[in-house]
Amino acid sequence: MTASLRHLSVARTGGVATVVLDRPPVNAVTLDVIDEFLGAVAELGADRAVRAVIITGRDRRFCAGADVAMLEDLAPEHHLRVRRWVDVQSGLEAMEKPVVAAINGYALGGGAELALACDVRLMARGGEIGFPEIRLGFFPGAGGTQRLARVVGPARALRLMMEGRRLTADEAHALGLVDEVVPADLLQQTARDVAGRLAAGPTRAIGLLKRCVYQGHGRPLEEGLAVEGEAVMELIRTTDAREGLSAFLAKRPPRFTGT
Repeated sequence: MTASLRHLSVARTGGVATVVLDRPPVNAVTLDVIDEFLGAVAELGADRAVRAVIITGRDRRFCAGADVAMLEDLAPEHHLRVRRWVDVQSGLEAMEKPVVAAINGYALGGGAELALACDVRLMARGGEIGFPEIRLGFFPGAGGTQRLARVVGPARALRLMMEGRRLTADEAHALGLVDEVVPADLLQQTARDVAGRLAAGPTRAIGLLKRCVYQGHGRPLEEGLAVEGEAVMELIRTTDAREGLSAFLAKRPPRFTGT
């Protein structure tokens, strides 16, 4: 099943949904793009048949960040609408299924923020990622100041954002900003392979695992353990937990359903 929007396409193959941003020439984010992403994230999050999601861009571009024309209106009420890009990222993190970013070109500003909200980040060799907002007198104000620091540490994150540097795929990998660098012609297949393996797993457990990691991070240990404890109580009621134990005892491969 494939649904087409103006700037996004959402294709479902088996348990994997692939969201492709296609807004030539550079896949810049507008208010319309934000609206479409919000709708797609909500729909895919609620669709139990979807067990993993890939986020990518058309051809050799991922997302160049915010359309500068959208930023020209400096009215606070306008920028509150722009900041709904944060809601897109929060929706990806809260989605109780794995999300894979296939960074197939440049991921800059809001595009880098989008990638950081995904659980697994694969990047094509030859791509670039970074936060150049400072060159416009801005800073990454749609999640970048928080997520980048959590991934690479506050000192490195601050310098990258202050200098507005664009990192190569290998540089990003060395910093832990991306998980794997892949030849450009193999990126999409690699993303499908990774998403397919995750979709075949106990995706309900993966969703609860995401909750533990994302909600527990930065909290005092006791609070993080409380989040974990609640998730464990949900986990032991899942079909997949029973199936995993039964399969192990029967010495057969498990057949997970994501329930």
